Amino acid sequence: MGHASHMISCIVIWIGFPLTLLAIYALYSLVRHDHVAPVYVINLLIADLIQMCCMVIWVADHRSSMVFYFSTLIYYIGVMASVGFMVCVALERYLVIACPLWYRFRRNIKFSVQVSIMVWVLCFIEFLVARLTNVFVIVRFIFLLLPFPLLIIFSAGTFKALSAAISVTPKEKRRILGTLVLVLLKYTLLFLPLVIWLLEMSCRCLPYIADDSRLYLSFLQFSPLADLVLYVFMRKGAADKLLASLCCCRMTGEEEVSQIDAEEVCSV
Repeated sequence: MGHASHMISCIVIWIGFPLTLLAIYALYSLVRHDHVAPVYVINLLIADLIQMCCMVIWVADHRSSMVFYFSTLIYYIGVMASVGFMVCVALERYLVIACPLWYRFRRNIKFSVQVSIMVWVLCFIEFLVARLTNVFVIVRFIFLLLPFPLLIIFSAGTFKALSAAISVTPKEKRRILGTLVLVLLKYTLLFLPLVIWLLEMSCRCLPYIADDSRLYLSFLQFSPLADLVLYVFMRKGAADKLLASLCCCRMTGEEEVSQIDAEEVCSV
C-alpha cells in the first residue's frame, strides 16, 4: 500500500467512520416516520462503511497477503454498491418530479427495500462474474460505466421537469438540484478516472495489475466523505441553511459590485 493511499485511508477512517454512523442513525429515524427517500442513502452509507472497514485492514498492514486480497475484493463490492445506490438516489429524485402520481402510489418502505436488495444482489453477481471469468477488466468496466448515462438521463429529466413544476417550492427545487449535482460530481471526479483506465486496459488487452490502480484507488477512497455531503441535502434544515448562505454571499457580492459601479457613475 502506497504512502499517499495510506494517508488518505487514515483521514477517511478518522473523519468518515464516526460521521457515517451518526448519519445512518439520523436517517434511520426518518425512515421510522415513513420517509422513504433516505432508504437509498442509508444503503449508500452502509456501502461506505464496508469500504472503510477494508481501509482499516489496509492501514493495519496485515502480513497475510490473503487477508489483504479478500479485503480488496470486499472493498470493490462496496464500491459497486455505492455506484448502484447513487443511481437509485438520482432515479428517486427524478420520479418525485417527473412522475409524482406514480411515485406516490409506489412510495413505501417495502418497495425501497426490495430495490435495495436487488442492487446488492447485482453487486454480488458482478463480483462472481468478474472473478470466475477471464474478462475481469471488461466486466468491471461495463458495470462501472452503465450508471453514467443513467445519471445523465435522470439529471437532465429532473432539470427539465423542475422548470415546469409549479407545486414544488424553490427551497425543494434547490435541494433536489443540489443532490443531483453532487451525485454527478462524485461519479465524474471519483469513479470516471477508473472507468477510463479500465477502458484503456481493455482496448490494449492488458492484464489487471493492482499496483497500476493505486492512483485511481486514491480517488475512490474519498467516496465515503463525498457521500456525507449527500446526507446534508437529505436533511432539509441543513441543506436550506447551506444554500441560503451561498445565495446570501452571492447577493452580497452583487450588491457590492453595483455599489462600486454607482459610486463610479456619481464621481463621473
